[in-house]
Amino acid sequence: MRWFRALMPKEDQFFDLFVRHSQTLVDGAQALQGMLRGGEEIEAYCEKINRHENEADAITREVMMAIRRSFITPFDRGDIKDLITSMDDAIDQMQQTAKAVRLFEVRTFELPMQEMGGIIAHCATLVVRAVPLLRSIGTNVSTLSAIAEELTRLEGKVDDLHDLGLKDLFIKHRTGNAMEYIVGAEIYDHLEKVADRFDDVANQISSIVIEQV
Repeated sequence: MRWFRALMPKEDQFFDLFVRHSQTLVDGAQALQGMLRGGEEIEAYCEKINRHENEADAITREVMMAIRRSFITPFDRGDIKDLITSMDDAIDQMQQTAKAVRLFEVRTFELPMQEMGGIIAHCATLVVRAVPLLRSIGTNVSTLSAIAEELTRLEGKVDDLHDLGLKDLFIKHRTGNAMEYIVGAEIYDHLEKVADRFDDVANQISSIVIEQV
């Protein structure tokens, strides 16, 4: 069956949709990074995150429809679904972070939060690099594997910042306003989950590479 599929023409629309979706990740992550700088533009950045999340949702729906319509897909339908879902989960979690910021009316952010935002933006650029390479997996195995490993490493760095930030936050507020700690911890948890979702993307890329080579 594999050799038969290899002889059949592939539908490149999936790669185009992956690339479009990955760009929403970059745009959303840049808006998230801007939001975490604080100040008067927070609301504007939250709106940008929402807009990019809506764009990502629309692209995800296109992918799901294309899976149902297509006789031949570039790789397993389940892998296509899992990849686009993991990418969409990443920007969904960015939106959840923005929602928490709005809900709690946060206007300033701790330095580790800003550092986490920078790492998340870097993760998004790595996904943008990786996605086009899936068109020719055989010649890009080492690069795709390296990108996946880097995404996992960055997720670990975000975990470290999360733990460090929570400890500093506790020390800062243990004799003061408990609500400040609760709100700060909520923002840290959301940011950590964004990085977790990028690690999921890395795992999906690795899975596709393993199955295709």
